[in-house]
Amino acid sequence: MKAIAYQHSLPATNPLALQDIELPAPEAKGHDLLVEVRAIAMNPVDTKIRRGVQPESGAWKVLGWDAAGVVRAVGEQVTGFKPGDRVWYAGALDRPGSNAELQLVDARLAGAMPASLDFAAAAALPLTTITAWELLFDRLRIPHGGGQGQSLLVVGGAGGVGSILIQLARQLTQLTVIATASRPETQAWVRELGAHHVLDHREPLAEALQRQGLSAPQHVASLTNTDQHYAQLVELLAPQGQLALIDDFDPAAVNVLALKRKSLSLHWELMFTRSLYQTADMARQGELLSQAAALVDAGTLRSTQGEHFGRITAENLRRAHQAQESGSVRGKIVLEGF
Repeated sequence: MKAIAYQHSLPATNPLALQDIELPAPEAKGHDLLVEVRAIAMNPVDTKIRRGVQPESGAWKVLGWDAAGVVRAVGEQVTGFKPGDRVWYAGALDRPGSNAELQLVDARLAGAMPASLDFAAAAALPLTTITAWELLFDRLRIPHGGGQGQSLLVVGGAGGVGSILIQLARQLTQLTVIATASRPETQAWVRELGAHHVLDHREPLAEALQRQGLSAPQHVASLTNTDQHYAQLVELLAPQGQLALIDDFDPAAVNVLALKRKSLSLHWELMFTRSLYQTADMARQGELLSQAAALVDAGTLRSTQGEHFGRITAENLRRAHQAQESGSVRGKIVLEGF
């Protein structure tokens, strides 16, 4: 089967950073689906692993943690799926990724793809939808339909996770949604997705809130550059508020003791935790993807597909990695077909 992989951690501009190769086709066993990958999407995790994880000598590492495709075979313990089903998923951090024609994914992590989306639009959603859903409902514990009289500040609202978090919070809760974005096009984007108010995160955030007559938010989701914004977020959060994080940063810049005076709580979200630890509720990810698919088909949620980078090739993926590393991506970069 065709695949795109690497053997050495290199800059995305290097032709050897990602290469077109051939690998043996995998076989579905146990809980696995064998999926013919039709479309994929880029995430920051792809670039972080390419830069920071060196494969064993002579081994190829296949990246990719967002996919939409068609089931070709199922393992003997799979229920609920059959060959021919269209599925979407984000997969697992510790298994070969979706940058290949065929991929094995645990059926408990997959959901039925929205009937109203094509493969590219669907591939843009799984990882960020799971992350945003778990952050909002499992980490911050906002009840569905709840949050009346409270607000959520989303720092980095135009990125992949922010783009779906804004929609979930606006459509499924009563929270007032405040998003940050720094460029006219990204500010327009977050407004389209449902943000009630928009701030420029290049400016002091507490002052920006005051200028718009907004009170201190009870909840903050810091999705990018947390080390740059942390002190401001602690300052502007309401007492007994909640701060949720997903990004990697310099821990020396984040003083957890600063949370004590206001009795603020800190919440980490990593959507790979359930698959990494094979938790008892691992199937919850497949279930929430099926719920999200129903919301998409009902017109409640929209795809966060941004740019389409063409076919799934090493050259196009290297371009996608470079764009992702630029920090200026709106929504999700997708690639489609081998």
